[in-house]
Amino acid sequence: MTENLAADALEVAPGREREKLEGWIPALASDEEIRSALEKAFDYRGDVTITQKDGSKVEGYLFDRRSGASLANSRVRLIPKDSNQKIAIPYSEIAALAFSGRDTAAGKSFEAWVKKYQEKKAAGEKDIALQPEALD
Repeated sequence: MTENLAADALEVAPGREREKLEGWIPALASDEEIRSALEKAFDYRGDVTITQKDGSKVEGYLFDRRSGASLANSRVRLIPKDSNQKIAIPYSEIAALAFSGRDTAAGKSFEAWVKKYQEKKAAGEKDIALQPEALD
């Protein structure tokens, strides 16, 4: 038995609710809290500020993390806001973490994108290409 599926029926897929992390400063009391917060920072679409145990602060985009057996063997990698140089910081050297930058995708859901697409399609537009909004 074969079902005919219209292409339009396949265009809409449910999105998932994202946590609002902008401005959040997580508690980093246990190893698990540190690991969990850094996983969220990796998925975050804005800058984070890391305060190291020596008191120095680095603000930038966290683009990679390497989780090892211990905090000393685990690292985050980020691009500082004021540099193009990539730096690595061991989890064991992180005293505090803040989601300090603007979440560049806040309020812009896949559902909103699909709605705009369907409105253009219903209006009879051809060769529809929705462009991303400017980040400001």
